[in-house]
Amino acid sequence: MTSFEDREHAFEAKFARDEETAFRIIARRNKLVAHWAAALMKLTPEETEAYAKAVVQADFEEAGDDDVVRKLLGDLIAAGVATDEGAVRQALNDQVAEARRQIEG
Repeated sequence: MTSFEDREHAFEAKFARDEETAFRIIARRNKLVAHWAAALMKLTPEETEAYAKAVVQADFEEAGDDDVVRKLLGDLIAAGVATDEGAVRQALNDQVAEARRQIEG
């Protein structure tokens, strides 16, 4: 039984590591896309860092990306940036690879 229990613990540990890595990649992606949006809104470096934190926090409102998309889209439109939901979702998709490279790199 010890061998089975060891394998079970190893699988559980790997699952936990994979989940943590996935969480970190999404948080990094959100930060990167927040920097993209901040540049479009012409925020200062200090405002950009605060905005990036706010976008990362927005992801905790509900499962999935809709909460982040809503925040980014609303803020961009409020700042007078001509954009749409498709552009915001594309920006999120574009940043996933870079976030993965930075976290797993």
